[in-house]
Amino acid sequence: MDERKPQRAIEALRQFLETPLDRLLGGSSGADPAAQALSLFREMAARVPAYGRFLAEQGIDPASIREPDDFARLPLTDKANYLLRHPLADLCRDGRLESCDMMAVSSGSTGKPTFWPRFVSDELGTAARFEQAFHDSFAADRRRTLAVVCFALGTWVGGLFTTACCRHLAAKGYPIMVVAPGNNKTEIWRVVRELAPQFEQTVLLGYPPFLKDVIDGGIAEGIDWRPFGVKLVMAGEVFSEEWRDLVGERAGIAEPAFGSVALYGTADAGVLGNETPLSITIRRHLGQDPEAARALFGESRLPTLVQYDPRARYFETRDGTLLFSGSNGVPLLRYHIADKGGIVPYDAMLRFLAERGFDPVAALARERGTATPPGRGLRSLPFVYVFGRSNFTVSYFGANIYPENVTVGLEQPPIAGWVTGKFVLQAVEGLDQAPHLAIAVELAPGIAAEDAKRDAIAQSILAQLLRLNSEFQAYTPPEYRLPRVTLKPTGDPDWFPVGVKHRYTRK
Repeated sequence: MDERKPQRAIEALRQFLETPLDRLLGGSSGADPAAQALSLFREMAARVPAYGRFLAEQGIDPASIREPDDFARLPLTDKANYLLRHPLADLCRDGRLESCDMMAVSSGSTGKPTFWPRFVSDELGTAARFEQAFHDSFAADRRRTLAVVCFALGTWVGGLFTTACCRHLAAKGYPIMVVAPGNNKTEIWRVVRELAPQFEQTVLLGYPPFLKDVIDGGIAEGIDWRPFGVKLVMAGEVFSEEWRDLVGERAGIAEPAFGSVALYGTADAGVLGNETPLSITIRRHLGQDPEAARALFGESRLPTLVQYDPRARYFETRDGTLLFSGSNGVPLLRYHIADKGGIVPYDAMLRFLAERGFDPVAALARERGTATPPGRGLRSLPFVYVFGRSNFTVSYFGANIYPENVTVGLEQPPIAGWVTGKFVLQAVEGLDQAPHLAIAVELAPGIAAEDAKRDAIAQSILAQLLRLNSEFQAYTPPEYRLPRVTLKPTGDPDWFPVGVKHRYTRK
């Protein structure tokens, strides 16, 4: 028996359960995030065997890292140079795997499983992100809420982790009931039909394309979502604001900024940041102003934009990619996850927008129908934006073509009613045929492939590529711009197999 574990769990749970969200996010001590990251370094150097060996291999004397400025001299860690080179136990504090109590699995882009141990106290940092979403966006502290976990259950990180965090909110006093049908649509619909009428709102938590399938399939099954006060919590994929509008309309979500929340999370460290009503308002504005978005983010696609608590996760950037440090079952320091993105301080974000004539606080108040800014959803936390990994783009005449650009073309009326939103993008530049963008598009159930639909889809995608992607407009000769679209039936086994995570590009 480890007598320290119950005390560790009790102390962590007490702090989370007894600390109001405002204090949890504000930080009662006002500690400097950089100093906290330095403190994590000292703990890891002293207690994590793998990190001690890593520093020795890199020629770093821990005693030489004394000030926050010294922190930037520490070498980056990643899966290849750190995680995969050491036994799993040595990545934990004191080399004790049994100090954790739960194992999660991620497959990553290679498909090879990676194991992530954690203890109940490691869940609470992520639970705070869920609390921020449920409190600030959904007012779940005062509304009876059914939380329906639609992530896959089992060893994979999403489902059980999400279920645990929602239960922590219920234990804190939120009037939340958690039910976890997983990614079984028939069971989700049964749960919604029988339980949702007993609550004021229903929150569906899952992977965005799957939640769209749940909502669209539910309508086909005769479910009217509007009386259930549907809200969405999503993770795992960047989506457009047109997608948010489309799915929100079908689900009966009246206030886009307060009706859904995207999480920026990883199996490595839980949820790193979350959308807020303010970040959504800003992103929606930038979606209508591609030039301002390009000036801010440096690319012609719209990233996920979230706010984060710098005391919980310490972000840095290196060459246009994100690094983070944070305490977990496997603590990570200056961890390079290969996500393209950047950081924007709160004041810098508001100043950038003000210089271009946009006040997101006033816009948020207008959405709520108030003359004064709403109290919820306004927190002076920094922003982090993330595009995801660049290997999901294709290069065409030297222009980077992003799946996000194509997605917007499929979300225009009436096309959105014909398709599921899934597609596969390829750049074909072989010697035996003319160069072209090949796009296989999955049709919605019951929709037949027709030449008129195919041509309308191709034209819609082209229009959005020209609007959103300046490289495509500048580099691609006009005669090679129109995509060649092929229409595939729902669940086509070669292009859209059921039950696996979809990939939007092929090389």
